[in-house]
Amino acid sequence: MPDHPPQAVARPPHEPTPSPALGRWLVAGQLLLLVALAFAGPLGRRSADVFLGRFAAGICLLYAAWTGLAGVRQLGRHLTPMPTPTPGSQLLTSGIFGHVRHPLYASTLALALGWTLWWNSPLALLLSLVLGAWLHGKARLEEVWLRQRFPGYAAYAQQVPRYFPRLRRRPTPPSAP
Repeated sequence: MPDHPPQAVARPPHEPTPSPALGRWLVAGQLLLLVALAFAGPLGRRSADVFLGRFAAGICLLYAAWTGLAGVRQLGRHLTPMPTPTPGSQLLTSGIFGHVRHPLYASTLALALGWTLWWNSPLALLLSLVLGAWLHGKARLEEVWLRQRFPGYAAYAQQVPRYFPRLRRRPTPPSAP
């Protein structure tokens, strides 16, 4: 499971210090958006033949299940909604984390899009876009803290996409002779 033990990394002066209070605000905002989205789907629905929308929703929901369940399983006791790494955690770079850096955010984004498509709701689409921006900001801040905690995170981030896996793997650079 864990691939790399944590090591202290010097924090550049322009990077924020991990803050539990900020983490709680980010999680609270995320929960508010998810609750609003849950209601927006059925309340904002447009009547139309939505077979293609529901088919696309099914694909999104399958992706959400894959990334979400794999991420939860792999994080184990280190699972937390907070954007700060938990004490004793290690940098994970294999399993689902070898495909995407933020499988739980990817799962949430795919779930929001699937919900929007299922209900054919412009209001849910608007909230999904706001949720996407919120999660992207949260992920970027989390990555600042991950770089501070794990020296190998920057190299890992250059190889592995944030939310959606590449269809083709990047070629591995040749090793020096």
